[in-house]
Amino acid sequence: MIRIPRFVPVLTALALTSAGTALAQGAPDTASGMLVELNAAAETPAGACRLTYVATNRSETGLSEIAYEVAVFDAEGIVSQLLVLDFGAMPPGKTRVVQFDMPDQPCEAISRIVVNAAPGCVRAEDGAQSPVCLDGLETRARGAIQFGL
Repeated sequence: MIRIPRFVPVLTALALTSAGTALAQGAPDTASGMLVELNAAAETPAGACRLTYVATNRSETGLSEIAYEVAVFDAEGIVSQLLVLDFGAMPPGKTRVVQFDMPDQPCEAISRIVVNAAPGCVRAEDGAQSPVCLDGLETRARGAIQFGL
């Protein structure tokens, strides 16, 4: 299994835009748990697929580590890779934008990405594993690649 580190730290402008949009819609966000959105997929000059995720910790639990194991499916629906995506630490209420490059993987060759597990979901207060990363996990996708549980 390949562990992919974060490519780019938080993109504050996008996070603020997302938060502002949610407030402008007037609907209170009463959900708890994690929200992870596959926001964009774009080819890099090197031929990799750069995936941009927006993750929000909607729980009251501060996390010193969040990592999701995902299965990547090719255009024929066959699992092509199992990866661990490291989102880093997230305090309660934090929104983080991260990017991951998938070398030698064109975006058009990916049909969907499925969250398998959360091998790194560590509470900041005591270092124990927490169920908050999967319990109540909500996934969303924008674009052609499906993303879910």
